[in-house]
Formats: sequence, structure tokens, C-alpha cells
Amino acid sequence: MTSLAAPPTVTVGTGPLAPADVLAVARDGARVALSAEALDALAAGRAVIEELAADVRPHYGVSTGFGALATTSIPPERRQDLQRSLVRSHAAGSGAEVPREVVRALMLLRLSTLCTGRTGVRPVVARTYAAILDAGITPVVREHGSLGCSGDLSPLAHCALAAMGEGTVRDAEDRLLPAADALSAAGIEPLTLVEKEGLALINGTDGMLGMLLLAAADLAELLSAADLAAAMSVEALRGSSSVFAADLQTLRPHPGQAVSAANVAAVLAGSDLVTHRGAGVFTRVQDAYSLRCAPQVHGAARDTLDHALRVAARELASAVDNPVITLDGRLESNGNFHGAPVAYVLDFLAIAVADLASISERRTDRMLDTARSHGLPPFLADDPGVDSGHMIAQYTQAGIVSELKRLANPASVDSIPSSAMQEDHVSMGWSAGLKLRRALDGLRDVVAIEILTAARAFDLRERTEPDAHPSPAARAVRDLLRTRVPGPGPDRYLSPDIEAAVALLRDGELLDVARTALAESGAGLD
Repeated sequence: MTSLAAPPTVTVGTGPLAPADVLAVARDGARVALSAEALDALAAGRAVIEELAADVRPHYGVSTGFGALATTSIPPERRQDLQRSLVRSHAAGSGAEVPREVVRALMLLRLSTLCTGRTGVRPVVARTYAAILDAGITPVVREHGSLGCSGDLSPLAHCALAAMGEGTVRDAEDRLLPAADALSAAGIEPLTLVEKEGLALINGTDGMLGMLLLAAADLAELLSAADLAAAMSVEALRGSSSVFAADLQTLRPHPGQAVSAANVAAVLAGSDLVTHRGAGVFTRVQDAYSLRCAPQVHGAARDTLDHALRVAARELASAVDNPVITLDGRLESNGNFHGAPVAYVLDFLAIAVADLASISERRTDRMLDTARSHGLPPFLADDPGVDSGHMIAQYTQAGIVSELKRLANPASVDSIPSSAMQEDHVSMGWSAGLKLRRALDGLRDVVAIEILTAARAFDLRERTEPDAHPSPAARAVRDLLRTRVPGPGPDRYLSPDIEAAVALLRDGELLDVARTALAESGAGLD
């Protein structure tokens, strides 16, 4: 009898988590363990806070109020009330629920900062967060509430509230229920927060960083899919492969451009549809920009992603809290909770995503226009005039691209002062993360429609040019699509075809079959 493998375990220590660790917990349900080093650091940090709590001098977050109320002294007997009130009041989110994977990433990243020992919470707080993650309990977090400064206050407060046994959560079966009931069923004791702990649980950039890491993983795959789509469009339009030669890319040595050009060239290898310049053979001198410049556009997006990942790596290595315990044992206020570094790259990626979708839509449109498609029927219709083919699929792309251009408007240039002007400049990084996630969904749809359209173009070319076959990689993608989407014929309900292509792309199956086909010839698709 075959036994099911236990889920992998991610160990949280005093050092930075790897992006793969965050994805494993957020998306794959990996379990969480705390290292002995982390538990020691937590105990040492707590000892500093307990010493300061007994001090007669005011210490922010320990014996004072918060934000604009930092001048208010809080007596020892009211400090548990202070931390509880902080969490309750800041759990003020509104709007739609944030997806489970974002909340799990947010909680893991906050746990990672706690384990540095720089926040001053007790070990039991970290153990409780780990237990909640392991139990599959997901606090209900709302879209609106974070300004991306003083951390993602409201989203993090909703998580802290659940750890206190208050508020609403979803359990491992996605049932909505009171946090107290979910904790009880999992055998988790609700937290009673003491000095500094409520503040430590809500004062971080973990939500926007979590969304950045999730988005980066999605965009990396979509970049490969965009290269695949571009190559298939070049084939469908009987374009030239010569512009993707490696020596031409070295003349402008942007690393992302070289990767994308190599991907396109690899997919085109073995195609009967692309034209190769040779003696006595006439070919079009130049293809349109959306074909010829695909590596330059896709490559710029790759380089933008690389920059974003460098920012993410620095943020993963950070201990974001205010105040924070220094290496020599001081408790110091600081501004490290400001989300500007993460907000900027979230916005930067949204610009790249919009442009990737824009050039994809332009390639699709060329395949539908008889003036530019080099022999394909109008709109790839089976019986033009009676049938409309993929005419409205391009409309769908155009509508999405228009929305992505709006989503590319940066959130980080906005700032609305808050907390009686104490917090007078904020990053809006949480908003930047939310809109990037929506933009990625749109890009996936646009690229899937391009691939679907190119596959249909292959089938239509083979009707009149039976020896003109696409490359092995493109053919493998077309054949997989045909298991879910019929080939050309009289017009049919088109939306399910698009959804099937999107699902194959989302699940990684389209890229998998392309990579398998390329591997047989020793090539790859990065």
C-alpha cells in the first residue's frame, strides 16, 4: 500500500527565508518549524523588553500609546489592555477577502521577523503563529486597510486578532468560522498579548513583500510563456528567425534580452513555417516590431523582474519593526517599516506586465488581419463572412490590455497623511501589490489567447500548405490544446476555449509540454 508523503517542512531561523520557502508555505501547505537558534533569539529579545517594562522612563510601544498618542503614558496594569486594544482597533479592514496564499505568506514573513529576536515578543507568540499556519487556519483579511507605512497595519492586525481568538477565520476546509472555534478545534491556546507584542505583530511590510514574492514566481513563468507565444506567432505569420540569432543580441548586452531571444530561437528550431535567409531565396526584409522586437520587450521585463527580486532578497533579510531591539540591546524607533522600496518595484512590475500584454495583443491582431497575416483567412474564420473566427477573442485581449494600462499607473506616487499628521507620508505598497496580482491575471489571459490563436493558425495553414508544419515544441503545445479545444470549424461558443487555454497555462501544462519537446533536442525554455 502506498502512503501519502508528509508535507515538507520549512524551518524558520534567525536568518532570511528563501523565496521558495515562502511559496511552499503559502501555496503548498508546507509545515513550519522554529529553529533552536530562533527560540534563543526570541528569549533574549524578550528579556530586553521585560527590563524596559520595569523602567520608569517611557518606551514607545512598551509603556506609551501609539502613533500620535505616543506621548500618553500607560501604567503597568493597563498594558495588556493597550496591546489588545491596538490589535482590535487596527483590524479595520474592508472589502473583499484577500486570497489564502497572500495571508499565509504574510503570516510566515511576520513570523520570520519575530524569530530574529529584534521585536521583543515571547517565544509563545512565534509558536502560536507557526501552529496556526500548520493547522491551515487562515485569518480573514480584507483588501482595504493598509497604507503601506507603519507596515501593513490592518492586514497584520487581522492575523494578530485571530491569534488572540477573536475575529473570523477560514479553517483548512475553507469553512468560515469564529477564530476561537478554529483555534480550539486545532488545540491552540489563544494569545494574551503583553508589552510590545501587539505592536510587533502589526508593524511590518510582510503583506506587500508576500505579494511581491508570489507575483515574481507567477511572472517568471509568464515570461517563458510569452516567449513561447511570440515564437508561435512568428511561425503562424511565416516570419523570419534570423533576428533572434545570439550574435545580434550580444550587440546590446541586456541579459534578459539574450534569454528571451534564445527561448524564441529554441522554439522556432525545426519549423517549416519560418523563413531562413539563404542564397537565391527571397524573404521579407523585416518583420513587424511586435515580432522582431519581442526579445527586447520581453527581456526588459525579465531584467525588471531581476531587479525586483534583488529588492525582495534585501527585504527578506530585514527585521522590520518599530521600535526595534538593536544588537547592543537598545530599543530604538526607526523608519524601516516604510514600504517605499517594495512599493516601487511592485509598480515597476505592473508597467512591465502591461507592456508584455500589449505586445502580445498586437501579435494576435496581426494573425487576424488578411492585410498582415500572409495568407491566413480573415479572423482565422472557417467560413469568413458566415463565421467570425477569433475576431472577438482579440477584443477580449484589447479590453484586458486597456485595463492593464490603468493598473500600471503607480500606486506609490500617492500618499494620504494619516494619524493626525504623525504618519504624513505613506507608500501605498499594499495597493501596489493588489493591483499587480490583478494585472498578472490579465496577462495570463492575453498570452493564452495568443497561443490559442497561433495554434488555430497552424491548423488553417496546414489545409493549404500540408507540408508546412510548426516546430516540434509548437506542435506539442498545439496538440495539447487540441485535447481540450477543438480545431477550426464553424463558429462555436468561444469563451470555454479561452478558459481551457488559460487553465492549461495557469497549471503549467503548456510550458511543460514545450519544455519536454525542447529537451529532446537538447534545448530549453528559461
